Amino acid sequence: MTEPRVFFNFEVTADSHTLAACRERSGYRALEKALLSMAPADVEKEVTASGLRGRGGAGFPTGAKWFFVDKKSRVVYLCCNADEGEPGTFKDRWIFENSSHQLIEGVLLAAYALNVRHAFIYIRGEFDLPYRRLREALTEAYAAGLAGERILGTEFCCDIIVHRGGGAYVCGEESSLLTSLEGFKGYPRNKPPFPAVKGLYQAPTVINNVETLATIPWIISHGGGAYAGIGNQNNCGTRLFGISGHVNRPGLYERPTGYPLKRIIFEDAGGIRGGKALKAVIPGGSSTPVLKGFEIEQVSLDAESVIQAGSMLGSGGIIVIAEGTCMVRLLQVLTRFYAHESCGQCTPCREGSAWMDRVLGRIVAGQGVKGDLESLESVTRGIMGNTVCALGDAASMPVASFLDKFRDEFAYYIEHGRSMNDGRLEV
Repeated sequence: MTEPRVFFNFEVTADSHTLAACRERSGYRALEKALLSMAPADVEKEVTASGLRGRGGAGFPTGAKWFFVDKKSRVVYLCCNADEGEPGTFKDRWIFENSSHQLIEGVLLAAYALNVRHAFIYIRGEFDLPYRRLREALTEAYAAGLAGERILGTEFCCDIIVHRGGGAYVCGEESSLLTSLEGFKGYPRNKPPFPAVKGLYQAPTVINNVETLATIPWIISHGGGAYAGIGNQNNCGTRLFGISGHVNRPGLYERPTGYPLKRIIFEDAGGIRGGKALKAVIPGGSSTPVLKGFEIEQVSLDAESVIQAGSMLGSGGIIVIAEGTCMVRLLQVLTRFYAHESCGQCTPCREGSAWMDRVLGRIVAGQGVKGDLESLESVTRGIMGNTVCALGDAASMPVASFLDKFRDEFAYYIEHGRSMNDGRLEV
């Protein structure tokens, strides 16, 4: 049986990112259907019926997020969160490079349903080719009457504004994104009020991830019920999974929810490089807790299954770690990233993430001391749940889970001043 495919450009060609190629693959048919034969409320009903959950990591039902917005407000904004900075995650980049028109169509469908006149795409500042592909696609869309004024000859008008981020990981958090869009330093905001009530410029605002919005054209074309019938019924549809690390075929894979994690690693991605054993998996981007290799036996790619195993599906970035990898050095790389990316607004995150980075750096330098591991665990407890946004939790969860699952490696490093994996290191 052929697996359902929402993202039609997986067979990438030299021109697959263009409007002509997009239309050959039924691009903008869903927009035509919606504008010519559906009321805005009907579009929202189909998205709600589909059971689509946000693909940015939180997994909040998209239809419910749209429902909370006052669509009769004088101004409603839509923001596409494309500030993809989570290590191990690269699905949004692929969409921009190969299916920007699919995203644009999804933005327009959401804007139509929500009574949005101005939509924003906040794209990661480090992206180059993805940004250029998006700008080219928007130019084509405007020239073809698919964006801007009186789209497809109807009364619906919507401008799409692209905003490049300043390279701050924290702006992937929705309130930081809004603050940055408004021209201020990208500090997270306290909630409530939530963006659906007071968001961009204090107006009702919906914020959706790139993959979420790019899925909507398929839902409108085929119906919410058809999408709800794909994959795991508690968390339905397909998802994009980016597999990196020690596998033979790293890359992006679209699979239905509920697909076995072990299968995607050992069959689709070709198994572990060099024929080595699987040591560990980080299933949802670098901020999610690590799982040992034997713990993934019964894990499927849906949020509930991964949570039951002790981690989170997050952004769908699967990092595969082979036997022989030094987990101490790997964790130091992650803590260095989060310490660098802390915005500094909250004391627990600002001081705690930097402190964890210094301690792990000292351990890797062979200067660890007794009590370092207990101190690291104490700092993670002091950070988690005590910050405005989730960056503090993102910095703490890898430390807590690595110490829990691979404590012997850290203890050995402190006692001997070197890794227990020296001589057979993968990284």
